[in-house]
Amino acid sequence: MSGNQNNFLAQALQQGASALRARQFAEAEQIATSILKSNRKDRHAALLLAHALMGQKRGGEAIASLERVARRGDDGEVETLLGALLCGAGRATDGLAQLRRTTARRPPYLPSFQELAGQLAKAGQYDEAISTVEAGLALVPGSIDLKLDLGRLLHDTNDFARAASVLTAARDAAPGRPDVLNQLGRVLILRGDYAAAADAFRRVLALYPDDRSTRAYLATSLFEQGERDAAEAALRSIIRGQPQLLGRAAFVMAAASYGRFFFSQRDVAKFLGGE
Repeated sequence: MSGNQNNFLAQALQQGASALRARQFAEAEQIATSILKSNRKDRHAALLLAHALMGQKRGGEAIASLERVARRGDDGEVETLLGALLCGAGRATDGLAQLRRTTARRPPYLPSFQELAGQLAKAGQYDEAISTVEAGLALVPGSIDLKLDLGRLLHDTNDFARAASVLTAARDAAPGRPDVLNQLGRVLILRGDYAAAADAFRRVLALYPDDRSTRAYLATSLFEQGERDAAEAALRSIIRGQPQLLGRAAFVMAAASYGRFFFSQRDVAKFLGGE
């Protein structure tokens, strides 16, 4: 391929990536398709096409182009996306087999472990999903993403003690990760460690003060500690300018040990100052 052709290809891919970021999926699809007409095995164009089609809920149409690229050799990113799309297209047996092959490659491509575990969890195969993430962690013990995934799976299987241990280790290693803090806080609520849960949620809110979902979890933690005034203040800030969240606020109050129950949302709104 000549220098001019390389420059044209690079510019086209850059335009496609920009269209993808702007959620202009049809334009990104058109650019990727144009590139693939001249080079059916172009890796970057195949990935661009896949993401563009996924944005239009047509991911299955990208399977053929990804398979062509995958046959050229080891490519963890392409193979992982291919496995996910096969599962999404109703070809779970093929998709899981592809993902298992990818997780067996070395050096490991960690997203393949995450995708395989996620697909197994969707199928209700939680034991294998957990084993998959643990296998990834055995290879890369410092992976915060895998620890977070393991914590979520343990949460989903009601193993709250182990989930809290895994997520606490992840928090200690990456204290600024709001996703880790949020998941840890939710597990700590279920364990009855409300003070530690409130601390985790406050750390998230220090980074993202407008995160209303986290503030609702904080309110739950505060109610359970008997800090009703602080909890109700948190709920008032949640519904301020967001009346559609009134139902969430009412549920938090009604479900908490030291909360309140109202017979109508109008009464809730009046109490929290939402009217």
